[in-house]
Amino acid sequence: MGEKIVRKINNHEDKKEYIDHLLKDIETLELMLNKGLFSAKPIHIGAEQEFCLVDESWDPSSLGTEILEDIADDHFTSELNKYNLELNLDPLKLEGSCFSDLHKQLNTLMTVAKEAADKHKARIILTGILPTISHKYLQLDSMTPVDRYKILNEAIQEIRKDDIELHIKGVDEVNLHHDTILYEGCNTSFQAHLQIDPEHFAESYNWAQAIAGPVLSICANSPLLLGKELWAETRIALFTQSVDTRRSTFILNEKESRVSFGQDWVTGTIADFYKNAVVNFRSLVTTAFNSDSLTEFHQGEIPKLKALSLHNGTTYRWNRLCYGITDGKPHVRIENRYMPSGPTTEDEIANMMFWVGLMHGRPKSLDNIHTKMDFKDVKGNFFSAARYGMSSQFYWEGKLISSRDLLLDHLLPMAFRGLYSMNIEPRDAEHYLSIIERRIKSQTGSRWMINAYRKLLKENKTAEALKILVATMYERQQKRYAIDAWQLPRGDEYKIPDTEIRVGDLMNTRTITAQDIDSPDLVLKMMLWNNIHHAPILDNDLNLAGLLSWVDVEHYQNHPEERPESLKDIMKTDLITVTEDVSLSKAKKMMEENNIRCLPVVKDKKLVGIITSNDL
Repeated sequence: MGEKIVRKINNHEDKKEYIDHLLKDIETLELMLNKGLFSAKPIHIGAEQEFCLVDESWDPSSLGTEILEDIADDHFTSELNKYNLELNLDPLKLEGSCFSDLHKQLNTLMTVAKEAADKHKARIILTGILPTISHKYLQLDSMTPVDRYKILNEAIQEIRKDDIELHIKGVDEVNLHHDTILYEGCNTSFQAHLQIDPEHFAESYNWAQAIAGPVLSICANSPLLLGKELWAETRIALFTQSVDTRRSTFILNEKESRVSFGQDWVTGTIADFYKNAVVNFRSLVTTAFNSDSLTEFHQGEIPKLKALSLHNGTTYRWNRLCYGITDGKPHVRIENRYMPSGPTTEDEIANMMFWVGLMHGRPKSLDNIHTKMDFKDVKGNFFSAARYGMSSQFYWEGKLISSRDLLLDHLLPMAFRGLYSMNIEPRDAEHYLSIIERRIKSQTGSRWMINAYRKLLKENKTAEALKILVATMYERQQKRYAIDAWQLPRGDEYKIPDTEIRVGDLMNTRTITAQDIDSPDLVLKMMLWNNIHHAPILDNDLNLAGLLSWVDVEHYQNHPEERPESLKDIMKTDLITVTEDVSLSKAKKMMEENNIRCLPVVKDKKLVGIITSNDL
């Protein structure tokens, strides 16, 4: 969000004050642009690294705040969820060995974080979405105890006046309601920053949009959420939906999501870009203002544009335009937000170099890209890449072309030319772009993760497969080999100690259920066809209402004339249930003491799984 000390807009006076500062910021921005005060050269680059923290069981660690205190370095800051942290790299001039220098600083700071995490028996994982995140880690007690996160959550809830809806469909499907924005905290990224010339803002920004789809296709590293195989880069859908302030009753306001690729090519100036954002998105929070930017500007100062920056911090373009001040001069930069964290720092710097090379390697034939390509094709390319990764087909210059061919034959040579034009060290360009080339010809992080997960599921329950997957990722990341060299898991990278096994680790989540209004004949056939001995019965609100076991119904298999008309007549309603956190030993004891062979697993009356004596 940028500004760390914020508060809700509670009344008319708060809103009036904030809007007054926002309008003055826009006016000041236009004055600075008109007077040519913005820095165009030297061009700087920068980056932000978000990362996950896991405990010894490879589940999310809640000790982010404590680890951050031990790090005690201003490069690091907190994130929305306790199990994520962020580090900000120092900006560097785009020249010479800047990328390898950035990589060295990244590895040095990550080592600092690792040493602090080790003290708390935690580990660092670089990935777009941590595979072992479950519903348990998406409750309010997983939110970092910092006021601005709580305030942002409340502000979004007040605008929506309804639960946040998530519906993401890939190979599997996630369809749920949630009452906080903590699903946004599932997303971890490597955000690359590139300073641009304000005089050529529209041309640079539109080109960044045009290349976003192909770049994303080779960076994808987030295929899993809650054990479900979704998009190649699931972050794109998850982030969009998890902070969406729109409701179905909104007809005229906020047609565009706060997380957005955009609706059309941009035109006009930087000020016009920000004006459009102010028009389309209401302000969520405010802060304290000691003076206004217009007064500061007329006093000879370069203002921070606090109100505008705060508004910009609560709208999330995948290519976001950012204002800043370096060495006393204002500048603007594009923040690439769609690249995920991981799989390794080698991969991340390669991704960044590829993007920067393309930004500076655009051939003259693709100048004025808005006249050469339809924006809807560009936007379609982006979402195709998010869904399918390297399996995507792109519309490029009026032709349909595979991601592989576009990257290898057109964009990779273009990136080399762009880097050489900026006098980047040739050895660095060869090193990092060869990582991209090898990845194009082998596997992305997303593809590796899918193949690894499918292999592990053949021998393990979902929860255990996810833990082994994360353990394998950690093992590979420590070796710092780029993703193209990663082998699939052996399967012995992690074994849940018997003392730590919980019901949630072994329960069956793909449970066949029925509703209490269903025909007993149908349910009997369902149990026969699927060879199952226990069928949970749900009511109209989809709460657990009863349980039907084969013992209850086998008599009616041979005596159909005696079958009851309603499941309510034969299902058990006096149920013994457990939650996911119950130890396996306790669940086993409960079954033995009550002479039962099955325990429904529930959360707030909702069925989340089932565990049977066979699982023990």
